[in-house]
Amino acid sequence: MTELTKLTIASARDALRKGEISSVELTGALNAAVDGSDKLNAYAHKTPEIAEAQARAADERIKAGDAPDLCGIPLGIKDLFCTENTPSQAASRILDGFRPPYESTVTTQLFRDGAVMLGKLNMDEFAMGSSNETSAYGAAVNPWQADDGVALTPGGSSGGSAAAVAADLCLGATGTDTGGSIRQPAAFTGITGIKPTYGRCSRFGIIAFASSLDQAGPMTRDVRDAAIMLRAMSGHDPKDSTSADIAVPDFEAMLTGDIRGKVIGIPREYHVDGMPTEIETLWTRGTEMLRDAGALIRDISLPHTKYALPAYYVIAPAEASSNLARYDGVRFGHRAKLAQGDGITEMYEKTRAEGFGSEVQRRIMVGTYVLSAGFYDAYYNRARKVRTLIKRDFDQVFAEGVDAILTPATPSSAFGLGAMKDADPVQMYLNDVFTVTVNLAGLPGISVPAGLDHKGLPLGLQLIGRPWEEGDLLNTAYALEQAAGFVSKPAKWW
Repeated sequence: MTELTKLTIASARDALRKGEISSVELTGALNAAVDGSDKLNAYAHKTPEIAEAQARAADERIKAGDAPDLCGIPLGIKDLFCTENTPSQAASRILDGFRPPYESTVTTQLFRDGAVMLGKLNMDEFAMGSSNETSAYGAAVNPWQADDGVALTPGGSSGGSAAAVAADLCLGATGTDTGGSIRQPAAFTGITGIKPTYGRCSRFGIIAFASSLDQAGPMTRDVRDAAIMLRAMSGHDPKDSTSADIAVPDFEAMLTGDIRGKVIGIPREYHVDGMPTEIETLWTRGTEMLRDAGALIRDISLPHTKYALPAYYVIAPAEASSNLARYDGVRFGHRAKLAQGDGITEMYEKTRAEGFGSEVQRRIMVGTYVLSAGFYDAYYNRARKVRTLIKRDFDQVFAEGVDAILTPATPSSAFGLGAMKDADPVQMYLNDVFTVTVNLAGLPGISVPAGLDHKGLPLGLQLIGRPWEEGDLLNTAYALEQAAGFVSKPAKWW
C-alpha cells in the first residue's frame, strides 16, 4: 500500500488503465497515509467519504473506456478553492463554517476528468504569507528536516499543498500563486510547481486575494505530472472576465526534452546582495545543464527588477483591501457577539477584528492607506506605472529572441518555523524577491528541484517563459529536470 502512494500521476494513470490497480485501492492507500500524517498538518479538512465515492465512480469510467488522464487520480485541493458543500475557509477564522453552494471552475474541471478529492489543504490565511504560519489551522510543517530536527516551513501560501505532495499524501495538488505562492513552497519541499500565464486558468470560485495577480496552478512530483494537471485545469471560462479564450494544447505531448537552439536568458539583476553561495552555485550549475542540453545562454538585463517587491507590496494589499471588504459578518462566515447597544458599525469592527489574523489586518490597512485620497497617486498609481515598466522589460527581452529565463526560485532553503516571528515583516516579504516579477508581468513561471544545500534541504531553480507558451516552458523545465536528476525524498519522521 505504501508503494501506491509513491506513484506519479503518469504512472498511476497508466496502471489504472491497464487494470493493474484500481482507484479504490489507490485512494484507500492515500486516505490511510493522510490519516497518519497529522504532525504535518497539511490537510485542513479531510474528505475520505467523498474520495471513496469519486474513486468508485472513476473505476466504473475506466472499465467503460472513458478515462481522461486524471480519472481515478487522488489529489489535494488548496483551501482557497470553493468546493460545493465542503468547508472552504481560506484558512481564516472569518470564514469559519462556510460551505459554498457552488464549485470553482478549476475543481469542476478536475472532477469532470474523474479526479478524486482527498481533502482541503492548509495554507496561509487568504494566501497572505510565505511560511504557512498565518493559517487559522496552525502552520503546516515541511516533511524535510535539517540535521538538528528543527521543524521547517513548507513555504507559503500553498504550504499544505507542497507538504502533501512531498510527503506522498496525494499524487498532486492545486495551488495558487499571487507573488510566488506555488513556486516558493515547491522549491522548499523538492517538488515541481508551475504558475501559468495570467488568464490561463479560471479564477471563478477561487477566494480572491489580489485579482490582477492571482493564478491557479498544479503542484506535482515532476514536470510530466504538472503538464497533465495543467491541461485539465486550463481553459476559457465565461464566468471569469480575465479568462483567456485561447486553445489549451496537450502539454504532456510537448515534453520531448529537446531544447537545442533555445535561447535562455540569465538576468544580471537577480544577483542580489547577500545571496548564499549555494544558491549562486546552483544557478551556475543549472545554466551549464541547459547549455549541455544544447541551449544558447545569453546574459540579459531586466532593469526595473529592483522595484518589483515594493510595487507588489503596494498593488497586492490595495487589491486585497477591496476584495476583503465583503467579509462583514452579515451574509456568511463568522459574526462577532455584540454588546447591548452595539450597532452595525460595531458589528463590522468586532467581526473583522476577531476574524482576520494580524498579517491580513496589516495588508488591509496598508492597502486602504495607499488607495486613500492624497496617497493614491503617490503610491498606488506609481506602483502601477512601475508594473508596466517591469512587463516592458520582459517584453523587450522576449522580442530579442530569448525563449526562457533561468533564475533561482528562492533566496534560501526552507527556514525554521517561528524563525521570523519577531522579525520585521519585510524580511518575510523578501522570500518573494525572485518570483513577484512573474506575477506583475502576468507570465508563466515554474520551479524545478535541482539540488540540496549543505543541510540536505532541497533547492529549486525557476524558469520564466513567454506568455501562453507553457508547453515550451514545460519542455525546457523537463530538460532541466532530466539533467538535474533530482530524486531525493524526505526521510519519514511523521
